[in-house]
Amino acid sequence: MAITQPGGPLRPIEVAIADPEPGWVSVRVSAGGVCGADLGTAGAAKPAGGFPITPGHEISGVIDTIGAAVNGWQPGDRVAVGWSGGSCGHCHPCRTGDQVHCRQRRIPGLSYPGGWADTVTVPVDALARIPDSLSEADAAPMGCAGVTTFTAIRDAGLPPGSRVAVYGLGGLGHLAVQFAARMGHEVVAIARGTGRKHDSASFGAHHYLDATAPDPGRALARLGGVDLILCTAPASEPISTLLDGLRLRGRLTLIGIDGGAVKIPVARLVMNAQTVTGHLTGTPADIEDTMRFATAHDVRPRLERLPLDQADLAVRRLRDGQARYRLVLEP
Repeated sequence: MAITQPGGPLRPIEVAIADPEPGWVSVRVSAGGVCGADLGTAGAAKPAGGFPITPGHEISGVIDTIGAAVNGWQPGDRVAVGWSGGSCGHCHPCRTGDQVHCRQRRIPGLSYPGGWADTVTVPVDALARIPDSLSEADAAPMGCAGVTTFTAIRDAGLPPGSRVAVYGLGGLGHLAVQFAARMGHEVVAIARGTGRKHDSASFGAHHYLDATAPDPGRALARLGGVDLILCTAPASEPISTLLDGLRLRGRLTLIGIDGGAVKIPVARLVMNAQTVTGHLTGTPADIEDTMRFATAHDVRPRLERLPLDQADLAVRRLRDGQARYRLVLEP
């Protein structure tokens, strides 16, 4: 499914399949997740690689063909590929295990045709092995939404029993609530309105706050404050007020972004030893960690599954706010 002109719809096209180059593999796609970042890919007016554009950076499937110089992988292996779709391997971030921040990183859908297709060809260093007990449909969102939320909570280094607030209960947030709860934390879910209160409890949240009520940060403070606020919603406006809910040495981690700015009272950060930080995603090794944790602790994305040829409908549903949790396209 590709966009062939600026502002055009996604439509099916046929592309010749070539043997993978050395260090690359061809994957028969089982599921392709639909992520908020795909909206930018689909809406690009002047893509770096030109048209057509095939989006999709949450991919699961089965290796079909391997190129030369590929070791450790065989046709038939079940694999996932995420936003971190390859790196140079020799820069300082790569050499220190931080391939996500490689300046020459590859992103499926941007650096090469993405996963909204019958097959996709990817660098071997982008592959993550899917555990036997995880379905390929559930594995696809783990390559971006899953690994991003899992590593953001894990890397905060909180002891079990800490209190974690998740701002936003959509495609990212519903996974963040599950991961935080399964890690042994007391979880506060914050979302607009009260319509998702029941869902938040089913995901493992212990408290629910309406983000449209005045001062959600002070509401967190009345609960006793939190050690981590994970902002998954692409809305920068409420972030400053959420700081009122942080405990001493608390951390606010930004995942969802909208291009806005955040006004931060510096004195409060200094006096309370608090941290505001951003978090991008995880490496293929992190994706494997995420999937293993998910299988061990029964964390699953809540999916709406559509056939691949309805990719344009999926993008419209996501853009219009009609996709509640996670969409996947299946060839």
